[in-house]
Amino acid sequence: MTPETWRPSARPEVLRSRAQMLGRIRRFFDEAGAMEVETPAASRAATTDPVLQSLSTRWSGMDAGTRYLYLHTSPELPMKRLLASGSGPIFQICKVFRDGERGRLHHPEFSLLEWYRPGLGYRELMVEVADLVRYALNRPDMPLESLSYRELFRSRLGLDPLCVDTPTLGRVGEEISGVRDLDLDRDGWLDLLLTHRIEQDLGRGRMTFVYDYPPSQAALARVRGDSDPVAERFELYLEGMELANGFQELTDAAEQRRRFEGDLDRRAAAGLDRPPLDEAFLAALEEGMPETAGVALGLDRLLMVATGSLHIDEVLAFPVERA
Repeated sequence: MTPETWRPSARPEVLRSRAQMLGRIRRFFDEAGAMEVETPAASRAATTDPVLQSLSTRWSGMDAGTRYLYLHTSPELPMKRLLASGSGPIFQICKVFRDGERGRLHHPEFSLLEWYRPGLGYRELMVEVADLVRYALNRPDMPLESLSYRELFRSRLGLDPLCVDTPTLGRVGEEISGVRDLDLDRDGWLDLLLTHRIEQDLGRGRMTFVYDYPPSQAALARVRGDSDPVAERFELYLEGMELANGFQELTDAAEQRRRFEGDLDRRAAAGLDRPPLDEAFLAALEEGMPETAGVALGLDRLLMVATGSLHIDEVLAFPVERA
């Protein structure tokens, strides 16, 4: 450790910008009639998503013995339990944790804003997300564009992502510099093309919303049964960064359990652990959760936009290497 590593990596003016931004966000939701909530950061259950890894810790309870608790990758599931109990519109600002993530835009501990709007559709929530970003950044005239995932791939790569076969995606993907002999499934190739051929140009000088994803990428979103079914999901990009991920939330408990179990099977096939399911969340869905649209937004990346920062460490007081 060098003598200077005790100092924060973010400049004082960036730390003040963070405080001011958080104040504006709370005022936005106060005026919108949403209640701020807190849910546990540590849980008996963990994410089943094969591309996410939970951090865990040991708890030695006096009566419970020693057991593992998992630090949340998102407050989503307990917040939905609150929705099922009749909370109404809610939001949360919290730290979340993801193992194995470190880079210019990634950190194992980061700040997340998540909110839910019962009775609202996901396309309506996109409008509120845009309003929130403009308000948080104090840029009321920031323009936006919205296009479907299908339109995006057709216009940028000449591919129909809802119909194209895996070998074709692989051939296009292997044109990316440094990509050779990857054994990816269809969604893996789509993600690679999005991140390496498309994403860096999205949201330049404006907000770019991408919506209606392939059903295989639904996660916890509802799938709409069109002639070509799509997941009612959106992502927001700003200055080449993914900033937010939103859904028309799935409320079918049986379908959600099926998806979780499919995730666990994929994790096992990849040699990953099989974490415990969140049975309390599934019980809440069985009891009945209202039709809801929800979204999670990365606050560190939003602050990067606000301050013109190029690396996430520039907006963190003490990144992991100085923690």
